[in-house]
Amino acid sequence: MLKELKAGKKAEVPIYSFETHSRLNKTHTIYAPHVLILEGIFALHDQRVLDLLDMRVYADADADLCLSRRLVRDVRERGRDIEGCIKQWFKFVKPNFHRYVERQRDVADIIVPRGIENTVAIGMVVDRVKKTLKEKSKMHQEALKRLGDNAEDAPLGPNVVVLEDSSQLKGLNTIILDPVTEREDFIFCFDRIATMLVEKATESLTFLPHIVTTPTGKNYRGLAPDGTVSAVVILRGGSILENGLHLVIPDCQTGRMLMQTSAHTGEPELHYLKLADDLATHSRVILLDPQMSSGGAALMAVRVLLDHGVLEERIVFVTYFAGRKGLARLVSVFPGITVIVGRTGPDLEERWIEEKYMGC
Repeated sequence: MLKELKAGKKAEVPIYSFETHSRLNKTHTIYAPHVLILEGIFALHDQRVLDLLDMRVYADADADLCLSRRLVRDVRERGRDIEGCIKQWFKFVKPNFHRYVERQRDVADIIVPRGIENTVAIGMVVDRVKKTLKEKSKMHQEALKRLGDNAEDAPLGPNVVVLEDSSQLKGLNTIILDPVTEREDFIFCFDRIATMLVEKATESLTFLPHIVTTPTGKNYRGLAPDGTVSAVVILRGGSILENGLHLVIPDCQTGRMLMQTSAHTGEPELHYLKLADDLATHSRVILLDPQMSSGGAALMAVRVLLDHGVLEERIVFVTYFAGRKGLARLVSVFPGITVIVGRTGPDLEERWIEEKYMGC
């Protein structure tokens, strides 16, 4: 689990019941945060865990304080009796503390006595965390830049489809890109382009023969989708593509994920996720985001779907606008996905489309 989180992937965290002294059948899903704190009396015991840690902190406390806290916690929160807690303390907890826990001081980078009262030690820990985050953010940005530079001149490949620059599309883009266009006209034209994008995305779907009986009693040999088609909206911008989505696929299941770029690191952060339980079995998953610049959020969104068992070749990323470098990054990292693009342009264009569409 720690290795998965360290690699930026999701992990299923076991849930332990202190009442039954065993793990529950369910787990809790978490994604790799910027800072992960591993806490526990044996946190510094296993060398395999030590090798994954950026900083090792040993929090020291008085034995009497530890016993009093344990009594309050076990009686109030875990339904145990005081006599049993005291017996357990002297028979198992205290001797095993000296045998296994206390020796972890020797491998700690920082030893913090007096708990939250020791503001100097806590300040040292905070400063170290900030420095590590800054270094990792710099490495991430440099890697992202190298990826874009290397992929900039490479062909995008057959899985990237840019809408044909027809007279209709030129006319719609002329209205959308005009700063003086009224919001009502903007919404009308954008919904039409969104419909065209989703229609193009459905061309990658597979179908099976299906016969229906018409109102006149005749049999019509048609086609039906081969499997479930669903969509995942990258909030908040992706929601403006939903009108076009439901015009093409009225009963399409829709999930949500909220990602925001950190003002401190410039990296995308996952704040909310709601996906179908059987998402991995869907024949196609359409990922919706109206505007992509650097590609960081798109890369993370695809990674989330892959972590939930969706095959790369079943993902269709739909966007109205994409920067050239961001698009190149996306398809170089995930060459199996299909990308449907309305138009391409400057790589660092500000996100403005959802603001114009929503009016805020």
